[in-house]
Amino acid sequence: MDGIPPLVDQHSHGAVHGELGLGEFETHLAKAQGATGPAPPGTTFFDSRAGLAVRRWCPPLLGLEPHCAPVRYLARRRELGAYRAGLLLLRGAGIGTFLLEQGAPGALTSPAELARAAEGRAHEVVRLEPLAAQVADTSGGTDAFLSYTAEALYAAAGSAAAFASGAAACAGGPPCAAEVRQAAGRWLRTRGTGAAPADPVLVRHLLWSAVATGLPVQLHCPDPRRLTGFLSATAGRGTDLVLLPGPGHRRQAARLAAVFPHVYADVGARPEEALREAPFGKLLFSTGARALAELYVVAARLFVRAMEHLVRDWVADGWCRAAEAGRIASLVAAGTARRVYRLEAAAG
Repeated sequence: MDGIPPLVDQHSHGAVHGELGLGEFETHLAKAQGATGPAPPGTTFFDSRAGLAVRRWCPPLLGLEPHCAPVRYLARRRELGAYRAGLLLLRGAGIGTFLLEQGAPGALTSPAELARAAEGRAHEVVRLEPLAAQVADTSGGTDAFLSYTAEALYAAAGSAAAFASGAAACAGGPPCAAEVRQAAGRWLRTRGTGAAPADPVLVRHLLWSAVATGLPVQLHCPDPRRLTGFLSATAGRGTDLVLLPGPGHRRQAARLAAVFPHVYADVGARPEEALREAPFGKLLFSTGARALAELYVVAARLFVRAMEHLVRDWVADGWCRAAEAGRIASLVAAGTARRVYRLEAAAG
């Protein structure tokens, strides 16, 4: 689309460092599609929408013809080397800024590594539950855990672009101190090393602690309607919340973004449904990519093509002029994310 700026990918996890064989590549491709087991006998995960998209958009970035055979593509990937192939793919994706939620150190590219590879910018998103788990692994009793968690959270707020949580549901206001202390004590007595908190009281405490920092908070919610009480309770507190819904729930997330002034919704790579339900300035693009650099390319291409088709239809039907259509597409592609995550200030 003419005039669309480099995309801001508001949610991803980074790419793998090393070489990938066909089996490893397919495993990562399967996970991206939500599969938990191998492909049916005699088939491959390249026989999927994501697989077709990889074969359509990625080979030309590595000097091959579109739709080449998977074995040919992976051979070219190995020929170039994982580092060079990753550079070519990430730099060809059309993404200028990444918000990266990190996992285990060294497993995937860090924000700095991804930024160098893509010749763009990258900012860290800190997940609350793993942060609490790390503190619990090294702290002593309940009081120490709560104190060190607060310190870790506010230290992270000094450099992170946002916090994130996997809370599937959350009630209204913050729990009282006595509730939090009791829940923390129960959890610390029974948890194993590395286990993240799942107790509703502790999760709610972490969320409200993140809200208190003023940084945006991403909510990874299978069904965003289960967070309605929390969305209502946080209104007017100066903290933006971004819903990243599960499959089939993007429309509900967009509706909530339309209702609450401080709530925004992720559209992923397919903005069609969400654009019908919320003001355009409440919606943001993301790839959700993990492990494969190809997934950044695919999501970016699918998003841009979807926006092209949508706004072309709007212009043809007289809903808006071409210049207005371009402005709307730029909002969803990058403008809203830059405002919500204060990326212009971070760049300065």
